[in-house]
Amino acid sequence: MPRLFGTDGVRGIFNKTLDVVEAARLCMAIGSYFAPGSRILVASDYRGGTEAILHAGVSGLISSGVKVYDAGKVPTPALQLAVRELGFDGGVMFTASHNPPEYVGLKLVGPDGVEVSDSVEEEVEALYFESKFRRASYTEVWHGVRKLEGVLDLYISRIVSLVDRDKIASKGYKVVIDPANSVTTHTSPEIMRRLGVKVITINANPSPQPSRPYEPTPDTLGDLSRVVRALGADLGVGHDSDGDRAIFVSEDGEIHWGDRSAFIIATHLAESGKSKRPRRIVTAVSTSEFVARAFKSRGFEVEYTAVGIKRLFEGIKRSGAMCAFEENGGFVYPEHLSIRDGGAKSALFLEAMAYSGEKASQLFSQIPRVYIVKTKIPMDRDKALKVVEAVREAYRGGDTINIDGVRVNLKTGWFLVRPSGTEPVVRIMLEAVSRDEGDRILNELLSVIRGVVG
Repeated sequence: MPRLFGTDGVRGIFNKTLDVVEAARLCMAIGSYFAPGSRILVASDYRGGTEAILHAGVSGLISSGVKVYDAGKVPTPALQLAVRELGFDGGVMFTASHNPPEYVGLKLVGPDGVEVSDSVEEEVEALYFESKFRRASYTEVWHGVRKLEGVLDLYISRIVSLVDRDKIASKGYKVVIDPANSVTTHTSPEIMRRLGVKVITINANPSPQPSRPYEPTPDTLGDLSRVVRALGADLGVGHDSDGDRAIFVSEDGEIHWGDRSAFIIATHLAESGKSKRPRRIVTAVSTSEFVARAFKSRGFEVEYTAVGIKRLFEGIKRSGAMCAFEENGGFVYPEHLSIRDGGAKSALFLEAMAYSGEKASQLFSQIPRVYIVKTKIPMDRDKALKVVEAVREAYRGGDTINIDGVRVNLKTGWFLVRPSGTEPVVRIMLEAVSRDEGDRILNELLSVIRGVVG
């Protein structure tokens, strides 16, 4: 049976690979999975196609006999917190997260606030492909859609309570936030204000057309970097469209990948005594080898998983880890929520700065500077899998990790080649001790890939 769900939910290009008819049918399947009368919380981001997908999806849910509540435009972690804390049976977040603006999608959340397991996704897919929808009678759909107020305040208040507000406020920090014209416009600035931080925002007017690509990376956060430097800010924060990621810019304007900031937060949690969990972290196989070495030098155990929040969640449950993270800016602090949360990550990073008394750039200097390449090559999944196999064969006998694609650790660097779970591309991540060495490794790798794709 074909798959609908990828690494994190269902995504497609609006009116091409995911339209309102498919959204309605998918949500009929989701509603049919839950018991009749189940309470389902929905929310959405500001993408151009999301509103159409949302209304179609809600219609599908109602027609299957579940009760729908609408939290409005809120970040994914805010919906997830509300599902767990307010006793909902599940949730559906209408978003395509970091994907390009033409994409739409949804994430399915269980009663614990975490994305549902693979087995639940497979049950929903079976209902979808076999059209085994529960069709409620007209007397079962009188509930309609009810607005749920207070989700934003619940989320903001919870994050503020996670950290030492007085310690952060005493530093007089100035922070620039880039919400990518989406839902963290309503949360991250207010979180910072309640922490006593002076806030400046860019790209903060909600819009279906973002002023920059949704995915926060060094290539897309150039404006944020320039504003941080120009205003003498202490930190910059860039989010994706649904707020489960945060990438930071230090006061000198340098943009840092998420695994580097995760190292700073995790060592703060351990050394301040804030977390009583063992010095163990769970991270995606895409995390820097240089960051992993830094963790090990501070006495941490490092456990690798495949990319995706479900894999991180499973790793935390299995090992009792202090935290989990991905290089893309996702960070999981299980004493808050067992999901990625860009708002919580930002507050914890400020707390780490406040406790250390150091600037962001000084904290990041604990990790060696390296040459980084992150790129993607368009191709269908079948071809991407052939590329992975060719790379695996070319480096057979070396130090490899075959969890999600193939990762090769070298003396002077490392790289990962994997099929994307959200786009028809193969992703390449590479780090090396120098640009020359990085270019050499990349050219060698591309030669192997060209042998497959031509």
